[in-house]
Amino acid sequence: MLTSHAKYNLGQVVRHKKHPFRGVVFDIDPEFSNTEEWYDAIPEGSRPSKAQPFYHLLAENDQTYYVAYVSEQNLVADHTGEPVDHPDLPELFGDFQDGRYPLEYQLN
Repeated sequence: MLTSHAKYNLGQVVRHKKHPFRGVVFDIDPEFSNTEEWYDAIPEGSRPSKAQPFYHLLAENDQTYYVAYVSEQNLVADHTGEPVDHPDLPELFGDFQDGRYPLEYQLN
């Protein structure tokens, strides 16, 4: 039986280690749970292990907002204290406070 512990929490602001985006965690898979097509699209030398938590993020970069699916090994906590401006945040979270977003919608 696989036992994994997520390093990041719902409502926490994180950023990608390699790519210029940050986001808010809104769901966590204890291990990879996306399609094989999605996984195979990642260059082989950059593919993360499937046996780790993967995070669903309401993400933003300098040009756009989107939903990202990122392995734990590619994330770091964002300590800037700056809120994320993703337009879907109010559907799931309360106002930014103390560096995070409080969950206001019960997920499964």
